[in-house]
Amino acid sequence: MMQRGWTRGEPLEELVSREWLVTNGLGGYASGTIGGAATRRFHGKLVAALPAPLGRTMMLNHLAESVTTRDGRSRLLSGDERASGAIVYPDPDFLEEFVLDCGIPLWRFASDGLRLEKRVVMPYGQNTTYTIYRLIEGEGVTLRLRPSLNFRPHEGLLAEWSDTWKIDIKGRDVEICESDAFPPLRLAFIGEDTQFEHRPEKIEHVVYRIEKGRGYEHEGPLWSPGTIHIALARGEDAGIVASTEAWDVIHALPMARAIESEQARRHKLFDIANDPSPLIVAADQFLVRPHTRPSDEARIAAMGDTPRTVIAGYHWFTDWGRDTMISLEGLTLVTHRFREAGSILRTFASYVRDGLIPNMFPEGEHGGLYHTADATMWFFHAVARYVKWTDDRGTLRELLPKLVDIIDHHVRGTRFNIHVDPKDGLLSQGEESYQLTWMDAKVDGWVVTPRRGKAVEINALYYNALRILQTFLDEEGDAANAARMNELAERAQKSFNERFWYDEGQYLYDVLCDEMDENDAALRPNQIFALSLDHPVLDRSRWEAVLHTVERELLTPVGLRSLARNHPDYKQRYDGDLRARDAAYHQGTVWGWLIGPFIDAWLRVYPDDRERALHFLDGFQPHLHEACIGTISEVFDAEEPFTPRGCAAQAWSVAEVLRCLHALHDR
Repeated sequence: MMQRGWTRGEPLEELVSREWLVTNGLGGYASGTIGGAATRRFHGKLVAALPAPLGRTMMLNHLAESVTTRDGRSRLLSGDERASGAIVYPDPDFLEEFVLDCGIPLWRFASDGLRLEKRVVMPYGQNTTYTIYRLIEGEGVTLRLRPSLNFRPHEGLLAEWSDTWKIDIKGRDVEICESDAFPPLRLAFIGEDTQFEHRPEKIEHVVYRIEKGRGYEHEGPLWSPGTIHIALARGEDAGIVASTEAWDVIHALPMARAIESEQARRHKLFDIANDPSPLIVAADQFLVRPHTRPSDEARIAAMGDTPRTVIAGYHWFTDWGRDTMISLEGLTLVTHRFREAGSILRTFASYVRDGLIPNMFPEGEHGGLYHTADATMWFFHAVARYVKWTDDRGTLRELLPKLVDIIDHHVRGTRFNIHVDPKDGLLSQGEESYQLTWMDAKVDGWVVTPRRGKAVEINALYYNALRILQTFLDEEGDAANAARMNELAERAQKSFNERFWYDEGQYLYDVLCDEMDENDAALRPNQIFALSLDHPVLDRSRWEAVLHTVERELLTPVGLRSLARNHPDYKQRYDGDLRARDAAYHQGTVWGWLIGPFIDAWLRVYPDDRERALHFLDGFQPHLHEACIGTISEVFDAEEPFTPRGCAAQAWSVAEVLRCLHALHDR
């Protein structure tokens, strides 16, 4: 299965605006631009997922690549960015195309009777990257590869520098150490005639243009140990292996076998899902072992389970509770990865504290942060979808006491002033300096959209959770607790419909602010959950009004705007430095994942109009060929051309599009 990313004749600028990504099932990855220039601080040939306190760590930043033909002509296979900001592109007369071959990045070069291919592969479950070259046609050539690096934490400072590099050369194997703070980087050179030219060099002023535009540190040095020269004959594989694994692990998998094994694994994913969509591979990239938290792995494994979690987005997000629960159906159930779905739910259940699941796990730390009012309510949604798909009553019975305890904590009140208001039975939340809903932008102490009070989607989720739990308790014969959940649900539903309806606008308030007696009438997409969830809290008579207001004001080809255009805080673009971006993050910026609940709401109002619902996904098809090829971005600008922004690959964006495609084709 081939997926086009760039073809000769397209603008050269797109070689640095389009990206590729491969992952290893641990949270580690390799990524870069098609043209080879590192435009992000997160672009690297090996970002290893290492145990805390390291977490994800940049181990190999860049690989300069060229080939020399027998007549002495040299051609660049990859580009670079100069300190001046000028881009050096690969030879445009030699690079023919970039495609994803079963999701594996493949560059094809062709000119004057010479045809060459390059692939990048990460073996599943290893902190290892293979960069593999094969000469398809023509006489032999010589590869010239120069690795450059600067070991640092994933988001560590670019300018920090060490002059303590040590290199140990053992034939075709090279081991590089910087300090005791990092493991050694091991490089293995594969080819019949390989020479390593040991010539250490400091590369000054490497510039990362995207980070510069985002207002982050964007310049720093790299260090190169030297240059590898490899003779490449027709029909043979050659290249470089970069790894933090032990030497016996590195040498256990030949290059050809590395490609074959990963292709076979991916074909198995297609077979399991009974779906050849490239989004099956995109979904796989987010499902990981919590390898950076070995104590958690050990604790969960000791209970006889296999720990699993979800990376919320590449390149910089870790695993987030909210994103995991929203994404679970699309990433694991639609793809028929039921065992992993159950493991994810049981893993997060083990983290429940004071009636909350973690909001996120910071990079390189052991413990989670719990500042979220909605992630735990999404947990109920994920459990319900899991049970519907699998009928795994064993896992349900294991989780049921925790689900009851979660509701009890919310009724009594728990952290961050999350509590059910005894006056109306609605769920309220909010604490100064915290952003507890999914609209969670915060910069320099400024919470952009605090939404303290009774948020519309929080209460839709709370009602949905109560009805889900009531059903489970009824099925398991716990009539007393089921009746209690029914009583809580009925009261919440009554108050919701009495208080959230904004008659003047014919839609729902976004937040009820009891303390100020001034409700927030900003027109946001959060209200769509009042009719999209399995148990809609909104009265049926108001479904159509809400749906069409959201469609008219917020719908775009790639998701829903986070704020209506007539609001004074509306921002057309998600761009600029951190403060400018966070000011726009939930103030107009389009979120791809919201297309899922919108389509659910559409089908609730128009259950027979699947054709129109399917067309709401049309805008994502061309997007798979831009930005990060084969996956879906986090956010988009609020106005045409809806430029993709934020994380290059976002779990809930992929999950919700994949879920909707499955539902619309299979119903």
